[in-house]
Amino acid sequence: MVYNSLILLWQYLFIAIFNFKDELGFEKREILLILGVLFLMIGMMAILAPIYAVIIAILVYFGIRVFVGRRKKQLLQSLGQGVCAICGAKIINNKCPNCDAISDENNKS
Repeated sequence: MVYNSLILLWQYLFIAIFNFKDELGFEKREILLILGVLFLMIGMMAILAPIYAVIIAILVYFGIRVFVGRRKKQLLQSLGQGVCAICGAKIINNKCPNCDAISDENNKS
């Protein structure tokens, strides 16, 4: 009986968080990260003191946030304005170096 009530409590908590995510200013992936770290912390409490589990969970959360932020920054720098849908080359100055060079050659002929 207690187990079922705990499951219902978690279900209502998840539903409430996902319903109010717009008002809270979180994106879906941030909420999933927070819930994942929360479950990690709960799992570590079985073998560690709660304060150590909380510290490790906080470090994991901020470590993932820093990693994702740096990865996004790196992708923005490497992709620039985007990728050509035809050949997959990096777009520079709103032109594809491969496709526009081929079309320029065809126009000159």
